[in-house]
Parts: sequence; structure tokens; C-alpha cells
Amino acid sequence: MIKIINIGMNHNTAGVELRECIAAEPDNIIKVLSFMRESECIKEGHFISTCNRVEAIFTTDNVQEAKRSICSFISRLGNIPEENFLSSTYTFEDMDAVKHIFRVASSLDSMVVGEPQILGQIKASFAVSIEQKSSGVILNRLMHKAFHAAKRVRTETGICEAAVSISYAAVELAKKIFHVLDNKKVLVIGAGEMAELAAKHLMANGVKSIVVANRTFERAEQLAKIIDACPVSFEEISSELQEVDIVIASTASQEHVITRKQVKKCLRKRRNRPLFFIDIAVPRDVQPEVNRLENVYVYDIDDLKGAVKSNMAQRQKEAIKAERIVQEEVVKYERWLKTLKVVPTIISLIDKTESIIKAEIKKSSPILEKLTPEQKKAVDKLSRSIAQKMINDPILYLKRKADRPALNTYIDVTRKLFNLDEDRNQDQDLYHGYK
Repeated sequence: MIKIINIGMNHNTAGVELRECIAAEPDNIIKVLSFMRESECIKEGHFISTCNRVEAIFTTDNVQEAKRSICSFISRLGNIPEENFLSSTYTFEDMDAVKHIFRVASSLDSMVVGEPQILGQIKASFAVSIEQKSSGVILNRLMHKAFHAAKRVRTETGICEAAVSISYAAVELAKKIFHVLDNKKVLVIGAGEMAELAAKHLMANGVKSIVVANRTFERAEQLAKIIDACPVSFEEISSELQEVDIVIASTASQEHVITRKQVKKCLRKRRNRPLFFIDIAVPRDVQPEVNRLENVYVYDIDDLKGAVKSNMAQRQKEAIKAERIVQEEVVKYERWLKTLKVVPTIISLIDKTESIIKAEIKKSSPILEKLTPEQKKAVDKLSRSIAQKMINDPILYLKRKADRPALNTYIDVTRKLFNLDEDRNQDQDLYHGYK
């Protein structure tokens, strides 16, 4: 009996030093897929490797041997002692494995619930599985259903709507302030990871004009190149304050980078245009007294953390709805999977019908030879139509019983009633007993 198995490790079960051993070589995914494709005990295989997870999903009729071989291969591939690898993994079987991969695709098993990157990563890895011909009917359907479940979660819940990272929350705040960001000019002070993430979020939300300032000008140039922005020196910050609408500050400075005196000096030239500072640095980059100036507004990391905390709680509420959607899709997939058990019998039934048609037409060939091509075609169409209608009800009946405990009995009875297990090599009259 074919079983679906998922063996994996993620951010909860294994440290990054272990996960990165497997992700170290970019062609490792192809090596794993090739191994699964060539393995005698693995029927179909799919492999996911990201910074936060490693998942091997496969089908097998020899569970223990398949588990042993895949764990041994992956641990060797990552140069990890097998006992270390095994102690950091989890294993799911059948519908538990299906539910797990649906949850992963829907970002319910992510470090940050609702993050959008994982779905794209799974789709990319699935494309490699298709290319390597390691995936088949069962896993192809599984992954497409996983994508469908993820789409439902994203469209039917608000799990992705609330910002849960500081840099993203900063941009969401800017959107609330200005409604649209398309025509706004932004100054990003700092060129670290949070500054880069904030800049990328700004671009994704329509900002076209970004200026990057950093103490090390080369680093400002590097970030500016990545996000298609304009680099400026630290000394130019004061002049840039006269032009920009939003300032996102994220440096590692131990002193204030933006002072009250500096901002006050630029206000006259701004002609009452509001200036917003979003300070995501610790310690703070913007002197608190700046907030007291007219038409100047300062939000620090504590303001953003409050929003993130509230949003995390909101995402957890939405995750309850998402779990229900995932369970619905698991039930649908299980129902489809069970229909596979009746497929061989249905195929046998169709094949036997085809054999009967051919045999009877052959027996009647002396009479049919007198017909025109159009008449022969009509007879052939009529005979096939009658045969298809005769087996339609048994086929539908089998499909309806696919999820019943007594399915094997229904299959057995069908095969006996239609004599589907007869010796095909015998040249016998297929209607013997009817005449």
C-alpha cells in the first residue's frame, strides 16, 4: 500500500548551523531529487530547502526502508552525523503529512505566521521536481492542492494583512499617514538590514524617489544600487531634510543622528509641509525633542512594537480560520486519494468494454462489410455509446464508495460480477453464458 511520508526539520527543531549544511550547495536539491527518482523504495519525491526548513516528501510502499535511505542520504549530503540529523527531524505520514505541507504552504508553520515568501519558495522547488521528473500523480496533485489551500488562506482570511516586522510596520505607518506613497520622497538613514528591508517595502508600495545616507558612503552606494536609489553623504542630510516627506532612520549610532536644531533650521524652507520621522533604531537616531516642532511628527520603535504586537494577535485570530481552511482541503485531498484505489478496477472495466466491442464488431464483420463508411461509423458510435452507458453506473457507484470502509468489498464484487480477473490470454467468447 502506497503511503505519503514527510521527513523534515525547521527553525523549531534544528539550529541554523544544521539547516545551512544542507542548503550550502545550490545543487543539493537536484542531488536529493535524483536520489529519490533512482531509489527502488521511493515512488515519487519532492524536496524543499530554504533558510528555515528542509522537507523531503515522498511516496513509498516500504516505509522503513525509504525513511532509512533518505535520512542516510541527506545526512551524508550535508556532512552531518546521522544521529544529529535524526534527532532534529520530524516525520509525518499520510494525512498528517498532507496537512503539514498544506500548513507550510499557507505560512502557518513559519517563523512569522503569514509571511509571503514560503509559498514562492515551495512553488520554485516544485518546478525543479517536475523538471527532474521525480514527482508523479500523487505528489503533483498534493502540491497543487497545497497551492490552492494557500490561496484560499490568503484570500479568505486577513492573515497576511497586518505588519509583523518592524521595517514593514514602519512602511504601513507611512501609508496610514499619506494614504498613497507614489509621489513621496523618502530619506533612509542607515544601510543595514532593517533599513534595506524598509526601503524594499517602500518600493513595493509605490515610492519612486528614495535617498540613502550612511556614514560609510560606499555602503550607501551599495544599498542605493540594490534599490535603485540615490546615495548621499551624511553631511548632506540637513539639505535633504528640506525636500523629503518621510525619514526612516536605522543606524547603529550611539548618539542622535537627527537633532532638534538641525530639523528646526530646515522648516522655513519646507513651507509648512509636514515631515515624518520613523525611527527604528535602538538607541534612537532622532532626538525626542524633534517631535515638539510644528508640522514634525516622530514615531519610534516602541510605537511600532505596539502595532506589531497588536497585529501578531490579529494574525493568530486569522490563523484559526486558516487552520479550518487547511483541514477542509485535507479532507478533499484524502477523498481524491481514496478514489485512486478504484482506478485500476475502472480501467479494467473500460478495457473489457473495449474488448467486447472489438470482438463483436469482428464477429459481425461479414455483415458490416456491406455498409458504407458512414454507416460503419454510426454502428461503432452506437455500440460504444451503449457500452459506456452500461458501465457508467458501476463506475459512479465505485467512486461514491471510495471513502467507505467496505471499499475493498465493493471492488471485489465489481471485479467478480464483470469477470475482470479472467485470463486475458484465453481466446474465449466474451459473451459466453449470455447466449
